[in-house]
Amino acid sequence: MKGQMDNQALKVIGEVKKAVIGKDDCIVKVMTAILAGGHILLEDIPGVGKTTMALAFSKAMALKESRIQFTPDVLPADITGFSMYKKEKGAFEYQPGAVMCNILLADEINRTSPKTQSALLQVMEEKKVTVDGVTRPVPEPFVVIATQNPVGSAGTQLLPESQLDRFMVCMTMGYPDMKYELEIVKGKSSGASVEDVRPVICGADLLNMQARVEEIYIHDAIYQYMGELVQATRAHAMIELGVSPRGTIAVARMVKALAYLRGRNYALPEDVTDIFIDVTAHRIRLNSKARVNHVTARAVLEEILERIPRPSVRRKQG
Repeated sequence: MKGQMDNQALKVIGEVKKAVIGKDDCIVKVMTAILAGGHILLEDIPGVGKTTMALAFSKAMALKESRIQFTPDVLPADITGFSMYKKEKGAFEYQPGAVMCNILLADEINRTSPKTQSALLQVMEEKKVTVDGVTRPVPEPFVVIATQNPVGSAGTQLLPESQLDRFMVCMTMGYPDMKYELEIVKGKSSGASVEDVRPVICGADLLNMQARVEEIYIHDAIYQYMGELVQATRAHAMIELGVSPRGTIAVARMVKALAYLRGRNYALPEDVTDIFIDVTAHRIRLNSKARVNHVTARAVLEEILERIPRPSVRRKQG
C-alpha cells in the first residue's frame, strides 16, 4: 500500500513536469508541502510559471480548484462567501466564496487590502469560514498556493511576518536555464501546457497519503538536530526575529513528507537540510546589521546549516 501511494505522488510530479519545464526541485518541494498539509507561497517575478505550476497541480490531482486575482477592490466576502436573500424562498441563502474548493490559487496576494488578506489567512489556519454566525468547514483536502510579485511594489500590501508564518514554505522559482528556456520558446518540449496534464489521483488519494505521512518515524537525534537549527536562528548575530515554534512544527512535517516521498518510513538528516531554508527563510527577520551589509536570509540560514553538525543516524538497509 505504501509503495502504491509513493508511486501516486511521483505520478503527480511527473504530470506537473509536463507543464513546468526545468523546475524539478521546486515541483518536488511543492508536492512535499501538499503532502505535509501545508500552504505554499511562490514569490517571484512575473512570467516564470508560478500560476502554471499551481494549475498543473490541481489538474494532476483532479481537485476542485478556484482562482482569485487579488486587486485592491477584492473584499473579504469574495473569499469567505456571503448570504443573499432569495425572494422565492423567503430566506437568506449562503453563496460560497473562493475558498470553497480543494486548491485555491491566490494570485498576487500582496495586491489586496490587509483586511482581505487576513480573511484568507484565517481560513488557511482554521479551515472553516463563519458567515452570519454560521460556521462551515472548507472541503478536504484544502491547499492554498499563493503568488507574490516582489517587484513593482507601488500600491501593494506586504504580508507581515505573523501572516507569512501561515505558509509552510516560501519559494522562488527563478529563471529557467537557457537550455529549458529555449525548449519553451521553440515549443519542442514534450507538453509545455497545462492542457497536457492528466489527472492521476483524486482527493481521497491525497488524504490517504497525508495520513501516511503522519506515520513517518523521526529519531530523537533528528528532533534534536531540528531544535538546534531553530535555536541557532534565535541566537544569530544578524537575526532580529528567529523561527517560531510553529516554524519548528512545519520543519518536522516537511521532513516527514519528504521522507515519505523518497520512499522511506523514517527520516534522515538530509531530509532536514534539504527543506530547512524553504520552510524558515520567510519566518525570520534580519536586523539592521544584516540589511546594511546586504546579507540575505538564505545566506544566514546556509551558514547555520554548515555550522551545526548533522547527527550520525544510519540509513536502514532493505
